[in-house]
Amino acid sequence: MLGFVLRRGFGMLISLLLVLTITFVLMQLIPGDPASVLLGANATPEQIADLKTTWGLDRPISTQFFYYLTNFLRGDLGQSLYYNQPVLGMLAARAETSLLLGALSLLVVVGIGIPAGIVAAVRRNSWTDRSLLLVALAGASIPSFWLGLMLMDLVAGILGWLPSSGYTSVLRTGNLGNLKNLVLPALALGFVNAALVARTARSSMLDVLQVDYITTARAKGLRESRVVVRHGLRNAAIPVVTVVSFVFASLVSGAVVTETVFSLPGIGSLIVESVLKRDYPVIQGVMLVVAALYVILNFLTDVAYAVLDPRIRAR
Repeated sequence: MLGFVLRRGFGMLISLLLVLTITFVLMQLIPGDPASVLLGANATPEQIADLKTTWGLDRPISTQFFYYLTNFLRGDLGQSLYYNQPVLGMLAARAETSLLLGALSLLVVVGIGIPAGIVAAVRRNSWTDRSLLLVALAGASIPSFWLGLMLMDLVAGILGWLPSSGYTSVLRTGNLGNLKNLVLPALALGFVNAALVARTARSSMLDVLQVDYITTARAKGLRESRVVVRHGLRNAAIPVVTVVSFVFASLVSGAVVTETVFSLPGIGSLIVESVLKRDYPVIQGVMLVVAALYVILNFLTDVAYAVLDPRIRAR
């Protein structure tokens, strides 16, 4: 097991280095001059040249990449060109919102998607199965921002049960009650993504429930719940774990519209602001963190595979 983890860990480091390189190259291909954007249309060529010298944008691309790589290894993602703040600090300030929103949305995804998929597989072709598939189809078809607006209008506007927008840091204030601001966006994001998990869980469980060892377990007189959970779910878990891991990454990094609808200060809104302002260091930092999140989750998913299926460790 240790050798498997070390091999996957080394591959993760190589992937992170490639991500760092590709991110830097893509940023250089973006049209527009950040110095000109920041100084405005009335800036003189001398002012633009001076600002480029201050930021190091007049150096060769290879030199800029070398400094960016060495700074990254020290934990320095650079300085925002527009806000004049450390990029890492800006990301840390926004990360709490996105991570908590992703975690709450994942609870909705797992709490709805996996049980629904299991029940649909066990009751295959019944009215329960068809009803759950219909709900899953509806969930996959509804845009998260539209569902968010409907929840905002009903739950926050008409019923007045929950806040409709905004979020104040729990870590900074110590007030767990602030989490109620994330309930509606988490439901909007979670329900839409639960449909994918439910369909994956159903398909995987249907394949497992038809194999010989499930028939043998039932013939031995084991309770159906034990057959389904202990013998069926564990062997059907690998595709579900794969989907759940990438759903979580997309919930954290891809909630741009939902964060905008609910006025949440997350990473998604930071991406939009940085692109509009041509703030290259922030864009690089956000892209690198999001890509690193996918790489790390892929590594953890591989470890989960090895735990669920010992045969994978020998590969």
